[in-house]
Amino acid sequence: MNDITLRNAQQQVDEWIKTIGVRYFNELTNLGILMEEVGELSRLIVRKYGEQSFKESDKNKDLGDEMADVLFVLICLANQTGVDLTEAMKKNLQKKTIRDAERHIGNEKLK
Repeated sequence: MNDITLRNAQQQVDEWIKTIGVRYFNELTNLGILMEEVGELSRLIVRKYGEQSFKESDKNKDLGDEMADVLFVLICLANQTGVDLTEAMKKNLQKKTIRDAERHIGNEKLK
């Protein structure tokens, strides 16, 4: 499989929804699903990198797969609301670059 860009991912998710998923869930349902998926990702990270021990049901979970679940639902929401994630990401990185140009370099906590 070739590398996937954000724009291409939005197109692929849209095609998947229309052919396999039947239709998009409404935006509020997808927001709830996104929160569920973030919770599953959080649970795995807490167990893998935090102090909680793994439960049997968590042992075979894949971090990348959990992140991809979050991304999939986020892409659904972007598609539903007309957000071009490529453009949004470009603008967001530019905003952060301008805003934080000196902020992190001077942060004693990061040294």
